[in-house]
Amino acid sequence: MRFDIITIFPGFFSGPLDYGVLRRAIASELISVATHDLRSFTKDRHRTVDDRPFGGGEGMVLKPEPIYDAFQSLGVTPKAERDPAKESVILLSAQGKPYTQAVAQELARTERVVFLCGRYEGIDERINDLLCDRELSIGDYVLSGGELAAAVILDSVVRLLPGVLGNPDSIRFESFGAEAEPGTSSGGRDKLPHTEDGVPSSTHLSGGLLDYPHYTRPAEFLGLPIPEVLMGGNHDSIRQWRRRMALEKTRRNRPDLLANAVLTREDQEFLRRLEADQSQQE
Repeated sequence: MRFDIITIFPGFFSGPLDYGVLRRAIASELISVATHDLRSFTKDRHRTVDDRPFGGGEGMVLKPEPIYDAFQSLGVTPKAERDPAKESVILLSAQGKPYTQAVAQELARTERVVFLCGRYEGIDERINDLLCDRELSIGDYVLSGGELAAAVILDSVVRLLPGVLGNPDSIRFESFGAEAEPGTSSGGRDKLPHTEDGVPSSTHLSGGLLDYPHYTRPAEFLGLPIPEVLMGGNHDSIRQWRRRMALEKTRRNRPDLLANAVLTREDQEFLRRLEADQSQQE
């Protein structure tokens, strides 16, 4: 998979690309990442990439000509002819649509992603109209530029590619991971499917929830023991505990996710009990 990053600060990416998953993916030639200095595509001696906005206002706006020339130089397919399943051009901007794990999974299926890092007050909107497939934001806050957002999206996409992570199930069994498909047991209760090793999959699959809490050795730390259920070896009890802890954490930290999460009747009953308990405490 190929990534191109158009930025006025190409040196910024020497940090993110030199560590962890990204470094290993590049070294293994699973991906290629190229940064391109927007100032290299200017034609004046001052290498000017910005100008004052029409209509007045604070700040500066990235000029369209250098950006357009950069795209031409990189051989990016014209927008009207572009196959979105193979190539995607992304403008990083505070005005963009929210970036989600679902978008990461979509991008991981493409062959090439081109990032355009916004700066100052933004870019000339004609570039967005002419060249960009989507405008993305990584959160409801303003950054100084799109470089940090590009690094975030790059990391989240690359880790989804086959062969990048040591355990391929890691990308399924985590927050915002693969959706669990509810089934029905012979008793009529909703039941989540099982993994190949026979362990109920809700031990792992988030089903749209946040991940459950994790513990490792030592079994007691500063007087705090791990939950007893994790020591018992009863997979069904562990499954139930982990599922409930995921529900509780999601309700506490990201209640908005519950609206679209895959929930069994058992999940819904547990959430109702949590709600009732909270109401009594208040």
